[in-house]
Amino acid sequence: MDLLRRRSSGELAEIFGADLLPVDRRSRIHRFREVARRAVAGLSDGDRSLLEAYAAGVNSGLASLGASPFEYLVLRAEGKPWLPEDTILVLLAMFMELNDQEGRHESDLGLMRDVLPAPLFAFLAPMGTEWDAPVVGAAVTQPAIPGAEVLDLRTTTAAAGNRSAPPFRPEISVLHQVEGSNNWAVAGSLTTNGGALLANDMHLGLSIPNTWYRASIAWPGEGSDPAHSITGVTLPGAPVLVAGSNTHVAWGYTNSYGDWTDLVVLEDDPNDHGAYLTPDGPKKIESHEEILHVHGGPDEKLVVESTIWGPILDKDHLGRRRVMRWTAHDVHGINIGMGRMETARTLEEAFDAAHRAGVPPQNCVVAEASGRIGWTIMGAIPRRAGFDGTFPESWADGTRRWDGWLDPAEYPRIVDPAGGRIWSANARVVDGAMLRAIGDGGYDLGARARQIRDDLSALPKARPGDLMKIQLDDRALFLQRWRDLLLAELTPAAIEGHPRRRELREVAEAWGAEASTGSAGYRMVRAFRQFLSRDVMDALTAPCSRADKRFSVGEITQAEGPVWALLAARPPHLLDPRYRSWSDQILAAADEVSDYYKDAPLASMTWGERNRVHVEHPVMGGIPIIGSWFSMPVEPLPGDVDMPRVQGLDFGASERMVVAPGHEEEGLFHMPAGQCANPLSPHFGDGHAAWARGLPTPFLPGPAASTLTLRPSS
Repeated sequence: MDLLRRRSSGELAEIFGADLLPVDRRSRIHRFREVARRAVAGLSDGDRSLLEAYAAGVNSGLASLGASPFEYLVLRAEGKPWLPEDTILVLLAMFMELNDQEGRHESDLGLMRDVLPAPLFAFLAPMGTEWDAPVVGAAVTQPAIPGAEVLDLRTTTAAAGNRSAPPFRPEISVLHQVEGSNNWAVAGSLTTNGGALLANDMHLGLSIPNTWYRASIAWPGEGSDPAHSITGVTLPGAPVLVAGSNTHVAWGYTNSYGDWTDLVVLEDDPNDHGAYLTPDGPKKIESHEEILHVHGGPDEKLVVESTIWGPILDKDHLGRRRVMRWTAHDVHGINIGMGRMETARTLEEAFDAAHRAGVPPQNCVVAEASGRIGWTIMGAIPRRAGFDGTFPESWADGTRRWDGWLDPAEYPRIVDPAGGRIWSANARVVDGAMLRAIGDGGYDLGARARQIRDDLSALPKARPGDLMKIQLDDRALFLQRWRDLLLAELTPAAIEGHPRRRELREVAEAWGAEASTGSAGYRMVRAFRQFLSRDVMDALTAPCSRADKRFSVGEITQAEGPVWALLAARPPHLLDPRYRSWSDQILAAADEVSDYYKDAPLASMTWGERNRVHVEHPVMGGIPIIGSWFSMPVEPLPGDVDMPRVQGLDFGASERMVVAPGHEEEGLFHMPAGQCANPLSPHFGDGHAAWARGLPTPFLPGPAASTLTLRPSS
């Protein structure tokens, strides 16, 4: 809880020291503690009283401790009392986790538009690819390959590339990847018990304690109001159930990757550099002095400049100052309204709660006990006027602006689709007017969503165990064509006299078609795609890298489309001039793989040898000898980013749940690290082994093993 509030408020250095000052500076630009105070002041009396009561309970608990928590003893720091605004800061920490807080996606698109020929930009930055699998709409057709009259790399120095960049590490510097989650719902007509089924696994960084805290809460009704029972996960620091079931509806989320930020290009007042142009005439830039406290060192002063649209963030490749406009800066977009999901009894009531909630906008999927299912966006949606938010723009003349917020009746939604299935996996979910309302904040490649869709379509009647099996699907369907490409180029002639190429071919032939721990072939094919994609994109975007060293092809989240189109057509004029043919470039990427893993036989370099998951305490885990006490066992796990089972070294499913509202006793649940973060407790790590091995465990708690009774002080 303390780390979350300090992360968003820019107060980490106060307990960790000067090493965290760079992180604090980036956070403090947004002045989120001031935003949180304004948000609390704007809450309804009931919601504000809830936060005040919650803060009082937290502080009472802290006061009852016999000693400071061990983290503070190790850091030689002291905890601070919890304030109502700190709950809002916890929510703002999730905005920072789930939104593009530095505007890099929009910035890089604007840079590409400015320095690349228009047909090349359109080709390299499509909204989607043939992998798209939206619930509403179709896959995107890849724009045409630009002709030699647009760009000919054989006659230009434009392909010099970003050769001064740090060495590329294909297992860390992953291209075209977004962080996100999976969820889906199956209508009652397609389940064995006739009730709708919901599945949700939210992908986040893994640590001890886990992001979520399990809870099952029951309370009596009043008057005609029936008794309530809710089960799911809470976010420590916020007194609401984030995702779960209340016996009437079940709900879960994935990050939407809609467009929730805009970069506003400031136009300086020609008569006053300290002022900028607005629709109401020139205005002075506001300056705010922020004090960053540093544990064991002197305080630091940071001057934050802001405008009517938001804080000044940076300068672009032309030296123009830019401001960030973000839903997280506006109190309309921040509240604890998601707690109203706890008492929703119908799909419509759940949607109403979602549309009024102030959270990072999410794909909200809801299942109703009657068998109905639906999708919508939870969180505030800005109403853009005069532009679509794709590129940084000036708002000085008022023709481009945020014109308030969408009303609940205007929100995109899908209710009871004909196929009886809804799914989301951080890729595009809809098209048309609904997509225009949401925008594009850098959607994920649709490969994961497509695999989920196809897995669901293969189920005639769904049970909870069937949906958890989909959550654990680690088949590498997306990489199949990359393996075929590699094998097609590793011909007998190509491997003659090249023992490492021969070894690579043998490993790729035996790859197993899944991200299993024992597969060396999967690891090699994955690295091959990374090296080749990087090389192809670097040659075509070299002017961007020269114009702004911050440019990253990793922000081109749909780069799979243009890269594969080039590899299929192999146009000579878009070949990196370092190579005589596309086959030469493909083989060069294969050699990069062999060279990267030169220290051992390729067959020994299995995916499990790399994908060793380490879940540790952020403070205690790095301490020699005792750090292992605060960590889960380091172990190889299957899964990766472009398949339902998302798994990285310290990233993956922060929970898995499958539940039918009204049939919670049949539900399933997983959570890494377990409920208790105290290594001296016999319950430390409970449930982690089941999460790691994919073993089904109940959604509902079992019989009480111990009881803690809380009594009011008065």
